[in-house]
Formats: sequence, C-alpha cells, structure tokens
Amino acid sequence: MAMEANDLEALIKASFPEATVTITDLRGDGNHYAAEVVDESFRGMNRVQQQRAVYAALKGKMDGPAGELHALALTTKAPA
Repeated sequence: MAMEANDLEALIKASFPEATVTITDLRGDGNHYAAEVVDESFRGMNRVQQQRAVYAALKGKMDGPAGELHALALTTKAPA
C-alpha cells in the first residue's frame, strides 16, 4: 500500500513540530520518497542519531515487506 507525501510529513511533524520538512516523491508511486528534515533538536547529534530519530517517528511504516513506505532517502540537519 502506498503512502501519501502529506501523511509522511505529518508523521515526521508529530515528533518534530518545529522542523522544516520537505518531501519529494521520487518515482511518483508513493513508495519511494526523499525527505529533508531540518530541526534544532538535531544540534549536537551525529547524522546516525538524527536519522534514527526520524525513522522512530515513522512508527513502523517502513518495517518489513508489508510496510507502507518502501524507500526513503533521508537528509537531516540542524538549522544553519
């Protein structure tokens, strides 16, 4: 089952309400997205910690072959 870009953004914003979130559907199929998440809470975290925090916000939507989201190219950073 495909996921809508606005649903993906809502999941991320639920955990990072002040974040700037940009979602791009890479193939137009609702399964392959790129997301850029910029949030102050990432300051002092390394990239792996930042990305783990975002994946946790997805609440299992990428888990296993039955996951709603097949692929996510994720970019995370603290604001400049």
